[in-house]
Amino acid sequence: MTHSIEVENIKCGGCRNSIKIALLKISGVENVSIDKDTETVTIDGTTDKNILVQELSKLGYPEKGNNNLMKKAKSYVSCAIGKMN
Repeated sequence: MTHSIEVENIKCGGCRNSIKIALLKISGVENVSIDKDTETVTIDGTTDKNILVQELSKLGYPEKGNNNLMKKAKSYVSCAIGKMN
């Protein structure tokens, strides 16, 4: 099964790295690809979409239309961590 989720706050390779590392830790996730230009995260595997959306939101990358100041701040932290990994 493949899920494509449009998210907010993807700015750079650090963001993509953080997202990919976090999602690949979830049971059932087999592959993650991220398009920075369209801010779309595509996940292959057997994991329920709601679990993926929740994890993305915790990282600061909520689904389109669900952004707020706290999510933006979290995305900057996730981005910085992604740049260090």
